Amino acid sequence: MDRYERLSTLLDMLGQRGKVDVDDLAVELDVSAATIRRDLDHLAEQQLLTRTRGGAVANNVAYDLPLRYKTARHASEKERIGKAAAALVARNSVVGLNGGTTTTEIARALAIRPDFSQADEPVLTVVTNALNIANELAVRPHVKIVVTGGVARPQSFELSGPLATRILEEITLDVVFLGVDAVDPVHGAYAHHEGEASINRLMARRARKVVVIADSSKLGRHAFAQICPVSDIRLLITDSGAAAEEVKAFQAEGVEVRTV
Repeated sequence: MDRYERLSTLLDMLGQRGKVDVDDLAVELDVSAATIRRDLDHLAEQQLLTRTRGGAVANNVAYDLPLRYKTARHASEKERIGKAAAALVARNSVVGLNGGTTTTEIARALAIRPDFSQADEPVLTVVTNALNIANELAVRPHVKIVVTGGVARPQSFELSGPLATRILEEITLDVVFLGVDAVDPVHGAYAHHEGEASINRLMARRARKVVVIADSSKLGRHAFAQICPVSDIRLLITDSGAAAEEVKAFQAEGVEVRTV
């Protein structure tokens, strides 16, 4: 386990438990107590937790982790999902991508797809409100990048707010790939942050096809703000760790499910 994976794991454990102890963490993660103290001090400097004598307690940020800490979680699953989603994109499509680690994997897969990347002019249009995705694709001559306006959110690099809606209201997307914080077969797709949920909801409304991409840890869960109801979702791409009963529940609601 590298340092970022360990930091991500620490934040996960803290979010679940509310408080953690240095000695217990050292045993569970099989590292020294000194290493755990350094990790907790680092996370405290980032204002992601509050240090206590002998451990740490959660603060309200720990439940919505910055993108750089989410990257290490379920990395292989997200990469597979990203490649599967990118494979669905047709030449000359207009594709919407919101922010998140899994949509970033889609962007990376689109960037190197052989039948696209060999072109020296745009054969694909990507509309995104994620600054990191725009940054990765801006140097690709085969991709035309359209970035929404809005105010950047440091947690996720996503642009949100009233300025982000103006462009989206004037365009149509062939498909939007929505990275979500949770998706439930009854209540639909969710995000932790209401501003991101609002922009993502508009992207879904402007798309002919809505595809939710989510690793299996997000299935059957809820978050704070709804993006769209399950009836709006045409396809769910998840990993092979998805429980059979969860897959059947989505299928019963008319959602096509692909596991990779």
